[in-house]
Amino acid sequence: MTRNSADAFDLPHTDATAGRVIAAGVDVRADGDGTSTDATLASIFGDGGVLSRSLPAFRFRAQQLAMAQAVACAIASRTELVAEAGTGTGKTFAYLVPALLYGGKVIVSTGTKTLQDQLYERDIPLLRDALHVPVTIAVLKGRANYVCHHHLERAAREDRLPSREDIRHLQKIIAFARASERGDRAELGDVPENASIWPLVTSTRDNCLGSNCPFHKECFVLKARKDALDADVVVVNHHLFFADVMLRDEGLAELLPACNTVILDEAHQLPDTATLFFGEQTTAGQLAELARDAEIAARTNARDVPGLPDAAADVGPAIRKLRLAAGDLTGKFTQDTIAARPGFIDALDELAAALDRLAAEMQHYAERSEDLASVARRADEAAARVARWQVGLTAEGRSADGDWIRWIDVTPQSWQLQSSPLSIADIFRRQVESTGRAWIFTSATLAVARDFTHYTHELGLSDAATGCWDSPFDYATQGLLYVPRDLPPPNTREHTDAVVDAALPVLKASGGRAFMLFTTLRALAAARDRLVEAFVRHGLDYPLLVQGDGSKTELLTRFRALRNAVLLGSASFWEGVDVPGDALSVVVIDKLPFAPPDDPLLAARLDKLRAEGGNPFLDWQLPQAAISLKQGAGRLIRTETDRGVLMICDPRLTDKPYGRRIWQSLPPMRRTREVDDVLAFFDSTPRPSDAADVMLALQR
Repeated sequence: MTRNSADAFDLPHTDATAGRVIAAGVDVRADGDGTSTDATLASIFGDGGVLSRSLPAFRFRAQQLAMAQAVACAIASRTELVAEAGTGTGKTFAYLVPALLYGGKVIVSTGTKTLQDQLYERDIPLLRDALHVPVTIAVLKGRANYVCHHHLERAAREDRLPSREDIRHLQKIIAFARASERGDRAELGDVPENASIWPLVTSTRDNCLGSNCPFHKECFVLKARKDALDADVVVVNHHLFFADVMLRDEGLAELLPACNTVILDEAHQLPDTATLFFGEQTTAGQLAELARDAEIAARTNARDVPGLPDAAADVGPAIRKLRLAAGDLTGKFTQDTIAARPGFIDALDELAAALDRLAAEMQHYAERSEDLASVARRADEAAARVARWQVGLTAEGRSADGDWIRWIDVTPQSWQLQSSPLSIADIFRRQVESTGRAWIFTSATLAVARDFTHYTHELGLSDAATGCWDSPFDYATQGLLYVPRDLPPPNTREHTDAVVDAALPVLKASGGRAFMLFTTLRALAAARDRLVEAFVRHGLDYPLLVQGDGSKTELLTRFRALRNAVLLGSASFWEGVDVPGDALSVVVIDKLPFAPPDDPLLAARLDKLRAEGGNPFLDWQLPQAAISLKQGAGRLIRTETDRGVLMICDPRLTDKPYGRRIWQSLPPMRRTREVDDVLAFFDSTPRPSDAADVMLALQR
């Protein structure tokens, strides 16, 4: 007999099929009394409906139909809907079907290029054929994803490519550019995604020559934009979407066509992405690229002006000097903190002076060529950004602008100057209210215990309808939440070793097949060393895959193929990772993912919230941690036949009053504190067939 395995884990029963829309006077129907639209959607999603006849693996889910009806309502009324749909709900089809039927011109934005390609290449064509709707589709990516004819020709003329491998890659890219219709580098599998040749043969907004480019008519980016203008449905990613928002804010041409409906999938990423784009960045890499392009342009188009290469050459040493002045410690530092370091302000002044000189020199000769004009404009903009970052910077490093924070991110070899708004709510709300479009925000992780307040407050969506549809999975049978007893506090040196030791019997019972997710790279490295030693000591022959030993894609491919591996990862493996089937049966999370308190942007936001009378922990830190934890936990159960153990090694989940709010946000698994329950769970776990896994994974 064991003690009550669910002690400190009482959770009220919830209706797994319940969906709700919270907005005064809003009915989850799309026209008139809604009968026609409801009937149409029911005939598509219902038993024996259009989708079940067209797709053999499809099955009716009440949650999916309810979400589709809510999306149709928002589209018809041109309003906002924030929709959380648990894993397995089929949210992709739930928003695509009403969008294809009623959405008019639609933009679908995703958090990753992987999902972007999946929507464009598989999901939307599949539904278009099933519904027999004559919509046209286009995919639009950032310009760095397309080969640039101008920069490709310039790279071919240059005899200073970084490596011999780049020379081989260049020949493949030249052949690809001649044969390709789209010029999308994702289509060229022979050249690695991280190859150093790519920045030399693609363009950025900074170095694009625009209509003055000699290859303007052949431009792959312009072809992609034209296709997007002509299409009924355009698939983009969040970075491109916000780049367009910012360009329109600045009075420049739109990248994306005007539309009736905007759907933002993986919407939990929006606050961070919006903060990035509504802020301003100047990086060492940007400036080094500017200096390189200036030197090439000067050598090619102004050989008679010796001062131009010299002006470009001065930028590099100034970049390096600023890095040295930032000191040996890496991390994120506020403007006042970094300014206190000896020599930093002088080094920043020297960098600003070098950029001013480069801009002035290039401006004298900008009319000679489009390359020189482009570099002159970029140098002006870079000098202006650095000057704006310096505004208000004194020996004490303080700025009087209380709505923004200026900070620096220092890495071992580089740095980034950042200016970030403390709140994006007003900025984003203006974008939403000014368009007259329907806006759909959806993800598996937007609410905390079914409360959307934190998310809607961040984005200024206080008037939006909200809907929460639970997963159809039988988590009480399929999953087990295990919080080990007697673990040391998570901020102690002993904690990571204790996590590994507590996980060993679980790994033995599961036969590997585990993700171990860590909140810091330091903990990940310590866990790796401990596991290597423990596997040898216990004679365990489980392959150990560690973030950093290969690309994310490579590691996941190996993990799926090995079927008994243990994969160690940090932030990038907490979301966007899908391993259905019994290759993954355990997810171990070392601690609750509270954001590091030394993050300057977070600290400034918390100070502002405190000054306004809020509670920084309850109003910001706790909801953020709960949403992040839901993302990590969501890696475990991906299909109706998956079974597994979610092991959270943080005693605060049960010992602290706020722990209840966090675990109530997790899927409603059976809960235990006893390792014997975990062993019994695996003793009774059947192994699903791979064929079933594949079929269920295809049903979105």
